[in-house]
Amino acid sequence: MLTIDYDRLGVAGGQLVLDLGCGTGRHAFEVLRRGARVVALDLGAEDLRQARDWMGAMAAAGESAAAGHAVRADGRLLPFADATFDRVIVSEVLEHVPEDESVLREIRRVLRPEGRVAASVPRWFPERICWALSEEYHSNPGGHVRVYRASELAAKLGRAGFRVLEADTHHAHALHAPYWWLRCAVGLANDAHPLTRAYHRLLVWDITARPAVTQGLDRALNPLLGKSVVLYASNAG
Repeated sequence: MLTIDYDRLGVAGGQLVLDLGCGTGRHAFEVLRRGARVVALDLGAEDLRQARDWMGAMAAAGESAAAGHAVRADGRLLPFADATFDRVIVSEVLEHVPEDESVLREIRRVLRPEGRVAASVPRWFPERICWALSEEYHSNPGGHVRVYRASELAAKLGRAGFRVLEADTHHAHALHAPYWWLRCAVGLANDAHPLTRAYHRLLVWDITARPAVTQGLDRALNPLLGKSVVLYASNAG
């Protein structure tokens, strides 16, 4: 399940891309499929191990011709030289980091002139409902520390020195917003609740089978219910 639109970001073969806060590597894998090299970076050792294993499996299966590397590091102090990367992806990460503007400044430092960044965060409206329904959703260790409006993220990107490409801003994952509202309502730990389980099966079906009916519904509802907002910015300043 991808949040970032790679065509809007302009990912192409031969580029070097940083997936900052990669988790288990869902965005890094697509970078490799497009023929670009990727550095998958995260603080979580177990997630990073899974990302490394999957990238190795892709290479062994001939699914990627480019190189993928896994690096454990803090996004607030990136272990790379200035102007290293052509593109940077930071998806569903900044809402977890108290010093989010420090991360954005580091991204700009390691991004090459005219490079681009794609940043996604939970959208304000769906996120506010989750916070209202569940204290646990945002107060647990590693949880979300803020709720963004798109204008706030755009302003922070601007202060870091980026030029936001406003025409390319979009929303994603509308079908996921009601699922998280439901989980917050019944209790995040209540995985056995029949409504939660049924909705989860629907989402798994949507992700794996990509049926036209759910894909079309998701696209139609994204402007209203999209759980994530995605901004693209250029290092042209």
